[in-house]
This record gives sequence, structure tokens and C-alpha cells, in this order.
Amino acid sequence: MGVSVHAASEEASCPLSWRLFLPAAWDGPDAQARRRACRIPDDECHRPKWQLALDMLDELAGCGLRPAVLVADTGYGANADFRHGLDERGLAWVLQAKGEMTAHGQDAVPHQPEYGGLGPRPLPRYRTRPVSLREHVLAAGRGRGRAVTWPKGSKAAMSSHFVFLRVRLAGRRPKPAADGTIPLSWLIARWPEGEREPVQYWISNLP
Repeated sequence: MGVSVHAASEEASCPLSWRLFLPAAWDGPDAQARRRACRIPDDECHRPKWQLALDMLDELAGCGLRPAVLVADTGYGANADFRHGLDERGLAWVLQAKGEMTAHGQDAVPHQPEYGGLGPRPLPRYRTRPVSLREHVLAAGRGRGRAVTWPKGSKAAMSSHFVFLRVRLAGRRPKPAADGTIPLSWLIARWPEGEREPVQYWISNLP
């Protein structure tokens, strides 16, 4: 398998860098014959795809190439370590997500538990449970969205209906702000006409 980073515009896409992804099974003693047959160097081992992607982004940044906005599919959008790595590098991103991912609403406010005097001070925590991205969009309703048309599809302009919401992603997350709040993210859902619920989801750290 290959992990790649591409430069893309409305007219074309061009690969800038590739990494070979080795499944974890290729590191085991039973894989030595297979490694030799494939001429895999001894110092090459299994590394998660998200780490390979960040390595390539660092390499490209060293050449002066930083994306205006980075986009990636669900395998990366669902990975908190990858999202945190992008945030640490100051990169803007729009990542495809699964509707089962959870988030707090925009107006959710954390509660600061009292300090008992022993050990580290407790971190602020939310009293309400996060709900899935799907639930957030269904609660807002399709009428909350807007039609968006973009210039080029494979043959002509394309259009669909999108709902845009501000949420605070739950689970593993970046360091909270001083008031304990989780940074706001965009939740974007494509909800075409005639569909009972959204068919695709994205999350983004754009302002």
C-alpha cells in the first residue's frame, strides 16, 4: 500500500510524495522471507498511515510547500492523533468524517470540579454527554442548510445541499482553552434533496 500527498486544483491533481505502508504483520519473524523477496530494507517497519502522512507534510514544508487547506478521507478524519498533528503544525484542514463521531454543541459550557487539595487540580469537564455528528445535523434539520454549486464536475457544474454547524469535537482533543472549552470546529454535512438524512460528513478547523 502507498500513502501519498497530492497537490490539487480545480484542473488537475499531482502526487508530491509517497510512502510505503507496511502492515504490522510484516514486522514479525514469520515475514523475513517475504521481506527479502520484496527487498524491504531492515530498517523499514510498520508505521501508522497518519504518521507517514505527517512525515511527508514535514518534508514538503521543508521545501517551502505548505497547503492552503489540507483535505483527507475518513481514515484520517477519524484519527485524533492526525488532527492534533495538523493543529500543532498550524495547518488548516477539512477532513471527511463518520456520522458516528461525537461532539458537543457550540454553546456547551464546561464545569470546573472543586479541588480537594490533594494531587493535580481536576480539569474542566462537560456535564452534558456528546452526541454523534449525525444527531447534531438531524436536530438542526435540512432547512438549516443551503444549496452550494461548484464550477466543475466531470462534465458540468455540480450542486448539492449542505448543512454547516459549529461544534466542539469530543473524545481525545487539543488542549482546552483557559476557560476549559474545546476549540470550535465546523461540521459540514451533505444532505441532498430526497434523502431522509445526510449522506456525507466533514469536519474542519477553518475559522
